[in-house]
Amino acid sequence: IKGTSANSAGYRLMTHSFPPTRAAGLARLAAFTPNAGQRYAATRNFDYGPTRRSNVSGLSPWLRHRMVTESEVARAVLGRHSASGAEKFIDELCWRAYFKGWMEMRPAVWTRYTADVGELRAATGADYAQAIAGRTGIDCFDAWVAELVTTGWLHNHARMWFASIWIFTLRLPWQLGADFFLTHLLDGDAASNTLSWRWVAGLHTPGKVYVARADNIARYTEGRFAPKGLVADAAPVDGWANPEPVALADDPAIPAGRVGLLVTSDDLAPDIDWLSLDRFAAIAVLADPAPATSLVNDFRKGAVVDCAARLGNVDVLTDTTAIGQWAAHARVAALVTPYTPVGCNRDALATLAIDLPLHRQRRAWDRTAWPHARGGFFGLKKKIPSVLSTLTQGDLELA
Repeated sequence: IKGTSANSAGYRLMTHSFPPTRAAGLARLAAFTPNAGQRYAATRNFDYGPTRRSNVSGLSPWLRHRMVTESEVARAVLGRHSASGAEKFIDELCWRAYFKGWMEMRPAVWTRYTADVGELRAATGADYAQAIAGRTGIDCFDAWVAELVTTGWLHNHARMWFASIWIFTLRLPWQLGADFFLTHLLDGDAASNTLSWRWVAGLHTPGKVYVARADNIARYTEGRFAPKGLVADAAPVDGWANPEPVALADDPAIPAGRVGLLVTSDDLAPDIDWLSLDRFAAIAVLADPAPATSLVNDFRKGAVVDCAARLGNVDVLTDTTAIGQWAAHARVAALVTPYTPVGCNRDALATLAIDLPLHRQRRAWDRTAWPHARGGFFGLKKKIPSVLSTLTQGDLELA
């Protein structure tokens, strides 16, 4: 891939910096926590390159799969810093909750996006092929392609610049860019990824686009890049409007009797701040159904195996077709799963051909945050104190 040689050592280093275990995520959290206050606020927008990441947490792959939970991260940070001192970091943590809640109330956005991707892939041309190969001649963009493909991760500011260049300079469909990210990112998430790309394109916040500027890139990469030929201004892309939000459903009551727990890659720490596992007659962990690169697939497989090992005597199911056989063998009358939000796991579970009720149970963090995501982020930001109040709540009570 063009542009990999100069930083190949750094890329190899980053490839091994996201071990797919809860222990590794907790170690990353412990190492970052001292920097989560004013240092983070002052330096978080700088992309120093793949070998210098101490200014950001790098926790997103573990948070994406809830190998480490938002509540744990918030508790650790607020145990070291004041709420005002850690405000910027807590805001970023809550952006994930905002995107998840917003998408839960507008699932049609995900359905439309996936349909668009299928149609657009069939009509890709040379410009698309050059972009995903990192052969555009735009120095920063080509380097970010190499970093993404090799490590499965990019700095958040680089993701914004990348998306803007993809959409406005290269004039490629935002859906294909979002798909490229979702396939290659270790932290690829249906809500955060899709809505971030729509935000850059001027669709999430109608009429407000994000335009990458050469001087901004040079400043926040400390002169590592000097891109040429970027558009100076841009109008929002044509696209479908945001649908009106639908009401969030309450979590269903869990029946008495033999109940099985089905764990998915959306929440691989059900033993942390959730339901008591003693309640369940059997537990299984389901492999991730989303298509991805071998790097991402290896991370997900490792994360599933780690979860199963921590939970103890549990089964690992390779795909959804094994769920019925497992449930029958365990003689369970109902299934419970940590809430599967809009995305590939929910899509896969929707195809289950088993005659058992499936109860999705949210965490207190989600139940508190999501209702405030009907509009823009600042609707949730005003409610962050109430979201943080969930940090002192215990496990849910089961009927």
